Amino acid sequence: MTKRTLRITLLTMLVSLTALVSKAQIGYDYSQYDVGASVGFNSFYGDTQTPQSTKAVNLNFNYNQSAFLNYIFEFQAGKLAGGDANKDLLGRQFAADYTYYAFRIQLQAGEIIDYSHSPVLNAFKNFYVGGGIGVLYSNISSINRYSSQLAGFYTPGLDKANQLFFPARFGYEFKIFNDQRRPDVKIDLGYQYNFVFGDELDGFKAGSRGDAYGQFTIGVKFSVGGVTSYRKQIYYY
Repeated sequence: MTKRTLRITLLTMLVSLTALVSKAQIGYDYSQYDVGASVGFNSFYGDTQTPQSTKAVNLNFNYNQSAFLNYIFEFQAGKLAGGDANKDLLGRQFAADYTYYAFRIQLQAGEIIDYSHSPVLNAFKNFYVGGGIGVLYSNISSINRYSSQLAGFYTPGLDKANQLFFPARFGYEFKIFNDQRRPDVKIDLGYQYNFVFGDELDGFKAGSRGDAYGQFTIGVKFSVGGVTSYRKQIYYY
């Protein structure tokens, strides 16, 4: 009888401890893998004068080393354009289709700050900065190399280019939690400035500075598995 009572007591304590640990972990779990997509709105900075707005789409795969430290592999396709052949003095105008492949590291504030006792820092924890490396392929779809205002003025260049670039990015990630307080859906708002290591993206070879383009993006990510735990609570207090 004593042994039976002891077994029941130990079993009850074990079940209670397990339940307590499980309850304590609510808000700590996250998925290590996400897939996502986004749309972007581009502004080109290069050898043309008049800016034009274009669009892009992005697909990405994310490995989350922690809830706030992310390694991102992405593919992007879109258009770039700039210039006005009828108004700009140098006559430069172009449109190009492009694709790129890139790897980025993204650090969110929650990885390095203590937000446990501050509602303000708790909201701030999802701001992020990041950077990486990528390769960009561009193909000129239309271009004007001659100036209508400066007789004989011509800008040379290539109609296709493969160039490395550095994507510098900052933004905010809105985490949407499931019933277990795990962030399984994320809305990403960001701005990315792409520094191109070359001067052929717009089809013009002019000046001493490389081309670049900025991009506002809005995207969504979905967790696809690899649930693990973080050292701090992820859920909002």
